[in-house]
Amino acid sequence: MKAQEFDQKFDVGEENITPQLDLEKAVRVNQRQKRVNVDFPVWMIDSLDKEAKRLGVSRQSIIKVWLAERLQEAGKA
Repeated sequence: MKAQEFDQKFDVGEENITPQLDLEKAVRVNQRQKRVNVDFPVWMIDSLDKEAKRLGVSRQSIIKVWLAERLQEAGKA
């Protein structure tokens, strides 16, 4: 399939294009991860856990989302 045909099918959205993709070689650009350790006060962990539970996500997810939002607001992402 040529790129133009693939793009057209993607844009229309009526057909599942997943079989056309080689997901074994797929990479997420700028998504390389690096582990960091951060110490938070207990009250902050408790608040994060409450909000994460309310939203049905993990503590790590809520921290990532909030940091990403803040960085985008600051024009750094």
